[in-house]
Amino acid sequence: MSATLLRGRTLSFRDIPQSHDDEASYVYEEDGAVVVRDGLIAASGSYEQVRARFADADVVDHRPHLILPGFIDTHLHFPQAQVIGSFGTKLLDWLNTYTFVEEQKFADPTHCERMATHFFDNLLRNGTTTAVAYCSVHKASADAFFTEAERRNLRMVGGKVMMDRNAPDALCDTPQSAYDDSKDLIAAWHGRGRALYAISPRFAITSTPTQLEMAQALAAEHPECYLQTHLSENQAEIELTLELYQSARDYLDVYEMYGLLGEKSLFGHCLHLGGRERAAMAETGSVAVFCPTSNLFLGSGLFDEDGLREHGVRTAIATDIGGGTSYSMLKTLDEAYKVLQLKNQVLNPLKSFFMMTLGNARALQLDHQIGTLEEGSEADLVVLNSQATAAMSLRMETVRTLSEELFVLQTMADDRAIADVYAAGKARHPDISDR
Repeated sequence: MSATLLRGRTLSFRDIPQSHDDEASYVYEEDGAVVVRDGLIAASGSYEQVRARFADADVVDHRPHLILPGFIDTHLHFPQAQVIGSFGTKLLDWLNTYTFVEEQKFADPTHCERMATHFFDNLLRNGTTTAVAYCSVHKASADAFFTEAERRNLRMVGGKVMMDRNAPDALCDTPQSAYDDSKDLIAAWHGRGRALYAISPRFAITSTPTQLEMAQALAAEHPECYLQTHLSENQAEIELTLELYQSARDYLDVYEMYGLLGEKSLFGHCLHLGGRERAAMAETGSVAVFCPTSNLFLGSGLFDEDGLREHGVRTAIATDIGGGTSYSMLKTLDEAYKVLQLKNQVLNPLKSFFMMTLGNARALQLDHQIGTLEEGSEADLVVLNSQATAAMSLRMETVRTLSEELFVLQTMADDRAIADVYAAGKARHPDISDR
């Protein structure tokens, strides 16, 4: 297959930036190029050097825009696309009032297919090329999720929610049906094309001990899969969990008792963890997922990024659609900056862009495939326009450094700043038709 050379200012990270001027942590080319061929990055570097190697490549000129690895979202809910912006409740009431009502619609495969189209359109128009998603309890929702991702050749992780109590009857499976459906979905989708599966007990409140035993069995039988659930998001949630699991030392211990911790285990929120929980997460390599827009919107609490890292806990960041209020990872990092300001912690813009690219790839143990512009990586890319709006353009007149420009993108940009997006080397922005 012929190669395509994307020209622009290129940025990719080597490691987590320690400050706003940590130039050793990234690779930046003022006149750069990324060559894509057969879905992979064939080369990246300065335009002059790369062009000399690929003289026959078709050139797409994105100058003066920035070209980065595609954004990665590590926690969101496919069935909640029509829940975003639902007014006026805390977590448990929000689930019962809005979320569970909408998720019942996913019993209809036609609805699942329609929502999948809109869901992936919204991800791509915001520059997100990989996401880790909860589907509904219905097997059809996971099939629709993976089918649409496959049609667009996207690297996606997802799983059918397991829940057998404390939800409407129409949303409850059984321990055995949850196991059987998950087993079938793993066989059908995990490792097929770019699809990966996540075993997904929703959270301790909606799973009986027997169902968590089934999740444990699935995780033991399929160590190649991810495990995703929710942890310590809301004080009322914690209290109810400990009422339901009275032998547990703390919330995390519920999952620990069933062997659900590990390097491929993603725990959404993790806002109110005690010292023992932090130590256990660090020891097992489990990942705490920061969901800033959701945490603020639902009034759940403030994530302690520095504290978790000091304890050795691996972290990631995510939109948490639809408790989260934007599909944009840029907006998500904007809110993360504000959350950490309130915690007297500093989130420098280089670190923000590391987090939504290489950082999240590392959290998923996929940094050998996505999250960088390294040769051999999958060619998932986002093209960013730092002057996408009049306000941004005016602000950019005073910007002098790359770090300052990234902060403008982080604080002022939205989907209008996504000039283009590529998945496996193919342009995939849903609103750009003149290819």
